[in-house]
Amino acid sequence: MMIYKDASKSVAERVENLLSLMTIEEKIGQLVQPFGWQTYTNNEGNITLSDSFKQQVEQGGIGSLYGALRADPWTGVTLENGLSAREGAEAVNLIQRYVIEHSRLGIPILIGEECSHGHMAIDGTVFPVPLLLGSTWNVDLYRQMCRAVARETRAQGGAVTYSPVLDVVRDPRWGRTEECFGEDPYLIGELAVASVQGLQGESLDQEDTVAATLKHFVGYGSSEGGRNAGPVHMGWRELLEVDLYPFRKAVEAGAASIMPAYNEIDGIPCTVNNELLDGILRKDWGFEGLVITDCGAINMLASGHDVASDGLHASVQAIQAGIDMEMSGEMFGQYLEQAVAEEKLEVQVLDQAVRRVLALKFRLGLFEQPYVDADQAAEVIGSEEHIRLSHQLAAEGVVLLKNEAATLPLSTATVGRIAVIGPNADTAYNQLGDYTSPQPRSKVATVLDGIRSKLSGRANDSGETGVKGDMHTQQKLAQHAVRSNALQDTDTEQVLYAPGCRIRGDSREGFERAIEVASIADTVIMVVGGSSARDFGEGTIDLKTGASKVSDNTWNDMECGEGIDRMTLGLAGVQLELIQEIHKLGKTLIVVYINGRPIAEPWVDEHADAILEAWYPGQEGGHAIADILFGDVNPSGRLTISIPKHVGQLPVYYNGKRSRGKRYLEEDLQPRYSFGYGLSYTTFEYSEPKLGANFMTTDESVTVSVHVTNTGNCAGAEVVQLYISDVISSITRPAKELKGFVKVNLEPGETRNIEFSIGAEQLQYIGRELKPVVEVGQFHIHIGRNVNDTQMVELTVEEA
Repeated sequence: MMIYKDASKSVAERVENLLSLMTIEEKIGQLVQPFGWQTYTNNEGNITLSDSFKQQVEQGGIGSLYGALRADPWTGVTLENGLSAREGAEAVNLIQRYVIEHSRLGIPILIGEECSHGHMAIDGTVFPVPLLLGSTWNVDLYRQMCRAVARETRAQGGAVTYSPVLDVVRDPRWGRTEECFGEDPYLIGELAVASVQGLQGESLDQEDTVAATLKHFVGYGSSEGGRNAGPVHMGWRELLEVDLYPFRKAVEAGAASIMPAYNEIDGIPCTVNNELLDGILRKDWGFEGLVITDCGAINMLASGHDVASDGLHASVQAIQAGIDMEMSGEMFGQYLEQAVAEEKLEVQVLDQAVRRVLALKFRLGLFEQPYVDADQAAEVIGSEEHIRLSHQLAAEGVVLLKNEAATLPLSTATVGRIAVIGPNADTAYNQLGDYTSPQPRSKVATVLDGIRSKLSGRANDSGETGVKGDMHTQQKLAQHAVRSNALQDTDTEQVLYAPGCRIRGDSREGFERAIEVASIADTVIMVVGGSSARDFGEGTIDLKTGASKVSDNTWNDMECGEGIDRMTLGLAGVQLELIQEIHKLGKTLIVVYINGRPIAEPWVDEHADAILEAWYPGQEGGHAIADILFGDVNPSGRLTISIPKHVGQLPVYYNGKRSRGKRYLEEDLQPRYSFGYGLSYTTFEYSEPKLGANFMTTDESVTVSVHVTNTGNCAGAEVVQLYISDVISSITRPAKELKGFVKVNLEPGETRNIEFSIGAEQLQYIGRELKPVVEVGQFHIHIGRNVNDTQMVELTVEEA
């Protein structure tokens, strides 16, 4: 038996043996990752591999495939032509079998999939977007979700996922804000570790684990003007303290792969930034895993960043900087062999990249078990257990922003007639977020579905029509958007519905019906916000990267998601006008936001009786929101991103420097809703925090504790937050920084003692020498319910 086929040998031994047997063409083949959906055709479940794929396998091989099971407008995969859970597993088995049996060395292929909030394939469970997941402040629950995502992905043969997204959001106008956990590096770091633990489990070679890919490395959430992939203007100290922190924590947790960002930092594109990819990542942090580009990133070096003269130059720069694999494989596949032949690329550099690819495949156990069980895939994917988990996450991540005069919760016994109005009240795909596969309508519970189910017990009876289909379906939905369920018998229905308007556009065609419905209701629930629903229309997708393009088409409601950045944070279209018209009726007005970035609407903040921020809550979002509206769930979500009063306040993230300035002429610098903020149906009381010792040395640690009591009449969960301020420092510092949190469930009258440990990790910052330091002096230790509502105790740190 050849050494590389012997599972008893070490990974290093197997890699070196296999590498020694490979030709230059076979080595380069391992570094390319073509688009997986282009390798086969599906004719009513009959999968046929393409001739071009077979030829590429036989001529040197393919190391990996991207998105073999991805379904969305970019891939052109719909509910009608896509693969079921079982069929997807069978298709991947077919691909693997052909690669192993028809390549000279039988090296299995690495299947990479998108999974930021669920596997982006037909039948996969759709969990809430990361912005809501962060708002749960429940690290353990998120870890469970990652375990579920890993099970579903690996069950179909996916072995690596391009998640988690660890970008720190600095400008929420950015369309990819929804893909991120928030604006705080500590919180993101805690979720990053949980993600790696959940996805990768105890060992990568198990049937329910996948390799995590950390992205986007780094600074991607701090782009100029909030424009996707724009330049980043950031010094090394801030980079190390803020944006690199979550990545470092995830690398320490054992992350297997990492993806550089599209953007440049101080003039150097991340794809070719040696200081990042070799200096910090490999030398300083000891990362030994795989580095893969984002899609089209090497092309951008020669056409966009313009730091390379052509594709050959760009490819050589990338691999020399530390890139191991190219997503799409277009440039590596075309130019690396030429680069070696012309002695522009040393074989040793090529070999090092190949080693990392092969090592990951061995660690994943692909040589021993390249195939999956299609029956198990059908059983695991979209299971009831995972659906319940999606529901719980949504319920814990919805944030109650306002509740004037205890408007909520509503009572099913006394609520009377309810009007559910707005473009997001019953538009299922709008509540799922970007990077979501098409879903059967019956699988998604909208807010209207949830409320009707809550009041009548009637299940979603909308049928099997796809939430997202072809262009014809989109036009049909647009034509009927203002009159779909609005023609209910208003004399007998307790729950009335009218969409009123679209997300975008200036049509007021639906206003009359919406006002009519609201006028005969006792309570109005306005469900408004945004949409990241990708469109199947011509010209709406960047075919190189898969990002959406801004479109002026009247049927296109997408105002968020990758490639869709905004100048403002207000409600798009005529949504605000619709709310204002409904408000004139004098009814109880509850606003539910379903969206992918913060909404700044001062009029709504002032005039609505209650406001729920639900982000994109996933397939169970409607039921979770109804649970909160009617008090079956006490809201416990807390903001992980500050919501400004006006877009002109940006940047408004909470952990800005104390020297950031005073105020504008028109407004102060405080956001409308601060970081960590969120209301509950009960009340909590905090005792004064107590330190275990008032003094400590730089190499010691102390504890700080606080008693938290539920002083209300119902059970609830409180997020207890720890912030630290360095009173006097050698380098300017933020006024407060999150350094700990815990989510605690309390019964009425129950008191719990919450304790945090404070040591070097909580007190240090990046000093003048760009190394972590703990300075002596005074520190203010804050504990409370959000960054602007804390109690403080003083700690003195002395030399060791």
